[in-house]
Amino acid sequence: MSKTVLECRDLTKHYNDGKHSVAVFESIQFFLRKGEIAAIVGASGSGKTTLLNMLAGLDLPTSGDVFLHDASWSSMKDTVRSKTRNSSLGFVYQFHHLLPEFSALENVMMPMLIANKSRKSAEQKAKDLLTKVGLSERYNHRPGQLSGGERQRVAIARALINDPLLVLMDEPTGNLDETTATEIKQLVKTLANELNMAFLIVTHDESMFDWVNSVYRLKLGKLHQEKG
Repeated sequence: MSKTVLECRDLTKHYNDGKHSVAVFESIQFFLRKGEIAAIVGASGSGKTTLLNMLAGLDLPTSGDVFLHDASWSSMKDTVRSKTRNSSLGFVYQFHHLLPEFSALENVMMPMLIANKSRKSAEQKAKDLLTKVGLSERYNHRPGQLSGGERQRVAIARALINDPLLVLMDEPTGNLDETTATEIKQLVKTLANELNMAFLIVTHDESMFDWVNSVYRLKLGKLHQEKG
């Protein structure tokens, strides 16, 4: 059996609105294995972003916990949590969040440089990853000189630079046309297979059912598995 890289155990999140406690979700159980592509789907306002922040250790639950490769987010100090997040997770967003003043190569290098790796090794690895995602001719182009699909490919390469256990993707195709979105989906499938890396996609896009390994729906504070 493939190794579990992410697990939620009785994950619950409440917010206080002054007088009342409002439940975002209750007792979520979920796990993701190495090499697996999973999607969490749900309508706007269903709590997808809150859940994603929990999975990434950016926000802590009211009760329960999230474990990344057997390490509990809640048990870590803030500094350890930040370091673990940079070394063990990759992030891809709907809006790529590339730094406009830097080249594609420099954007991809950034997480390695933040982790105090050598510039030489970061540059070589960034070139290798940009080649892997089909951008060997775009090393020195800035984000403004790239198409939407190319910018998202740079963001994916950046997410992979520190060899993460897991890549979290928040609406990664939501800002792309259908053809480009299909290309990005195929790229994710290829990378998951080649690198044996887990990908978790949070989205409202129902077409995810067709190509991911498992699908979970977040509705009315509960997470239900619908595929896999």
